[in-house]
Amino acid sequence: MTEKTLTEALKEHSRETHDAVDNLVMSMQPFVSLDNYRKFLQAQYEFHLTVNPIYHNAELSKNFEGLAELARLDRLKSDMKDLEVEPYGKDVEEPVFTDAESIGWLYCVEGSNLGAAILYKEAGKIDLKDDFGAAHLAAHPDGRMPHWRAVKAKIDALPLSDEDKQAAMKGADDAFAYYKRVIRKVYGVDA
Repeated sequence: MTEKTLTEALKEHSRETHDAVDNLVMSMQPFVSLDNYRKFLQAQYEFHLTVNPIYHNAELSKNFEGLAELARLDRLKSDMKDLEVEPYGKDVEEPVFTDAESIGWLYCVEGSNLGAAILYKEAGKIDLKDDFGAAHLAAHPDGRMPHWRAVKAKIDALPLSDEDKQAAMKGADDAFAYYKRVIRKVYGVDA
């Protein structure tokens, strides 16, 4: 029996939490109206602002070619500008994570590109598209699945100790938990 790759272990480890995040997001009905979508953009902004330093981490970039180009914060800012949305900016915590934990955060945010296919389709129902209001949800030029496979391969190739891998698991847990807190805060829902 072969040992699981890190991304396989992360997927297995975070499956229930991932599903809970998906259910929470959809329960907020972000695509029922532009107002609800604006809140979604605010939550996305807080999350992508938090993870943006990961994409510019010099140490991680040494072993992850093209990391900086994957960041979606600029596209998200463009979406916010299109819809005249300001950052939420009220009492949003600023998580701190180690380099090893950041790999779990990266796994979560890059993995969200796959689910974004459904979100992008829903955004189209309120007349949003990749050149207006939904750029951060648009597919990678290589396609969602080929892009995700390439990202997973790069994560799996990182030279990590067993301790680093455990920290990445913690990072994934922390990322999902943080995103749930941000969604609840922006939409004004109690935990």
